[in-house]
Amino acid sequence: MILFVHMLFGAVIASYIKDPILAVILAFLSHYLLDFIPHIEYSIKNITEKNWRNSLPDFLRVFLDFSFGILLILFFSTKTPIIFIAVFFAMLPDGISLLSLATKNKILENYNYLHQKRIHFFKYKKVSNFWRIINQVAVIVVFVLLLV
Repeated sequence: MILFVHMLFGAVIASYIKDPILAVILAFLSHYLLDFIPHIEYSIKNITEKNWRNSLPDFLRVFLDFSFGILLILFFSTKTPIIFIAVFFAMLPDGISLLSLATKNKILENYNYLHQKRIHFFKYKKVSNFWRIINQVAVIVVFVLLLV
C-alpha cells in the first residue's frame, strides 16, 4: 500500500484502541496486513536500485505521500499524541526496508526480503490493476470513515 494508507490505518487503530501499548503493536502489525492485500504502489526503483543520482523524484513521491497522510490525519483525527505515535509505527516497516537498502546489514537485508517478497505475496501474482486499485480505494474510504 502507499504510505498514507498505512498512516491512516495507524491513526484509526489509535483512535479505537484505548491501551496505547496495544495500539502501537497493532499499528506496527497493521502494516503487514495491508501489504498482504493486493494493491498498487508508485515506483521507487531508483531508491531500491541505489541509483542515488536519479532518486530525487522517488524521494519526492514519498515526501508527497507522507505529507498527504499527515494532512488527512490532521484534518480527520483527534490529533492526540498516541495517534502520531501509532502512525509512526504503522510506517516503520517501510522505514526498516529503506534502511536495509542504505546499509549492508545482513539482518536488515533478510528483513527486507521477508517484507518485500513474502508479505507482498500478491505483488507477484496475477491480479488485475483494476482490483488492486479497487482494494486500495476501498481501504482508504473505510479508514477515512472510521476516523471521522
